[in-house]
Amino acid sequence: MRGKGRRFAAGWWVLLACWVLLPAVACAKGPAAPAAKGPVLVVGDSLSAAHNIPVQDGWVNLLGQRLKQQMKAPPAVVNASISGETTSGALTRLPGLLARHTPSVVVIELGGNDALRGLTPAQLHGNLEKMIQLSRDAGAKVLLLGIDVPPNYGPAYRQRLRASYAELAKKYDVALLPFLLEGVALQPGLMQADGLHPTAAAQPKLLDNVWPVLEPLL
Repeated sequence: MRGKGRRFAAGWWVLLACWVLLPAVACAKGPAAPAAKGPVLVVGDSLSAAHNIPVQDGWVNLLGQRLKQQMKAPPAVVNASISGETTSGALTRLPGLLARHTPSVVVIELGGNDALRGLTPAQLHGNLEKMIQLSRDAGAKVLLLGIDVPPNYGPAYRQRLRASYAELAKKYDVALLPFLLEGVALQPGLMQADGLHPTAAAQPKLLDNVWPVLEPLL
């Protein structure tokens, strides 16, 4: 019996040592590596496609640089913006983009060309809504970047356009930047001669507009 008691006591101490030491061993290995994040997918028009300026100077490219500076494991940035793009064209392309890139965040910057081509705010609203739904169904968070149009479109049209972004953001609880060109539009030196597209000098300001609403999604 004494021999059995000694063996039992020895076994108990071995088991106790395992309980004590295992957590220390686990801690020594450090925390588990974070899961890889999908990229930030930017679906926009010429305002995000670096129209008539070097691509590396565009705000989307500057976003990629900032992420690398501020994050240990930054997500990639995929710029799927096309000059002249409408909400209808982007909606057609979006399913393929989501399947190809599996983004963690989708930034939607569209609407200016819809207005230029005479589409109604209701059409824009419907297309953006479908893009939000597709993005969320794919597991991505969404950021809407709103636009405005010149006063000659009339106050009623402008109000309905702005309201579309606000209503969608509230309905689907997605992030919203009401006006991408805040502090840039109509500013000398920050807009190109056409009065529609920001200059290279304006791109850091565009990124500063986007960053506060995008960063929490990352």
